[in-house]
Amino acid sequence: MTEKISKTAEEWKRELTEEQFRILRRKGTEPAFSGKYWDNHEAGTYRCAGCGLDLFSSKDKFDSGTGWPSFTAPVAQENIQTQEDRGFFMTRTEVLCARCEGHLGHVFKDGPKPTGLRYCINSAALDFVPVD
Repeated sequence: MTEKISKTAEEWKRELTEEQFRILRRKGTEPAFSGKYWDNHEAGTYRCAGCGLDLFSSKDKFDSGTGWPSFTAPVAQENIQTQEDRGFFMTRTEVLCARCEGHLGHVFKDGPKPTGLRYCINSAALDFVPVD
């Protein structure tokens, strides 16, 4: 079980950039093809920009053509949470960091095999750690 991190909005504002705060804490999104990782092809691990928890591996990343980093699976199912999102006049499945509950993006059932899932994640919600 992942130990939770809880901070006030003011604490988060001091630790995150304005864009990270807007996305992670206010459930925002970045414009397609604008984030720093949508076209990243390096080997490594994508961590939560809020708390550093390992979330996704480059081996599970694929080009979805959407303009956001897309993955077929998290590094560990217990590192993410999902919940129903009824915003913007549609129903989607929101993806959150299990440790700090930061908004990461959404997951859709239109991904490639083997999972058939597409975790569509905001670059600003992630930090990338390349393989040494």
